[in-house]
Amino acid sequence: MQTTKSEQSAIDILHRDDLPLGGFAGLREHRLVMDSKAWGSQTNPSAWQGLGGFAYMADARFIPKGETGMHPHREIDVISVMVEGRIVHAGTLKHGQELQAFDVQVQRAGGEGFSHNEVNPDDAENRMIQLWVLPEQSGQPAGYKLYKPKWGKATRIYGGSSEHDETFPSRTHVEVALLHAGQRAAFKGPFLAYLTKGQGIASGTPVADGDLVRGDGLSFEASEDVQMIVVHQEN
Repeated sequence: MQTTKSEQSAIDILHRDDLPLGGFAGLREHRLVMDSKAWGSQTNPSAWQGLGGFAYMADARFIPKGETGMHPHREIDVISVMVEGRIVHAGTLKHGQELQAFDVQVQRAGGEGFSHNEVNPDDAENRMIQLWVLPEQSGQPAGYKLYKPKWGKATRIYGGSSEHDETFPSRTHVEVALLHAGQRAAFKGPFLAYLTKGQGIASGTPVADGDLVRGDGLSFEASEDVQMIVVHQEN
């Protein structure tokens, strides 16, 4: 059984390495979230359902010089969070953009749609987390945003009010936290949080790289330098 319930707090933990390894083209991945809203009967029963519009998460490693191959998307928002190595982005949005470790790109397909190919330019494996979020309004124009989260805080890279343009608006929020040892972060309400570097204490429970955590309200303290992706809902 892949999902465990913490005895110390009301959180569930899904361990990446308990899931089957799949993939396509030049990458191998563990699919941790496959929401039935997006996947229907193709949903992997070992993966978790999402939260709000959040419908998919995969932890992928590209083989040396590996690539996804050019492919299209429509009416989906595709978020790529770099963990290790580099990616050269090709496609109809911001062709040629390079992502380094900890960079984040967000592509909105909307009704217009986009095509892309993510390429590992190096002779070593890299690691990238991909998330899909379903847009709340259909027919939007395609768009691209690049983020460089800073160490010492959580950076909103998706969601929020339509009154600003720093992020694509949504009631589903996605934040990337880069925390040094001893730093804390807290999030109210239902959440899903994925640790992609380091280890810490999540609501009283030790967690480490490769652990996906869910619950209602998160209190987190980093035991060492941490990269963590947090998805939560606007109240």
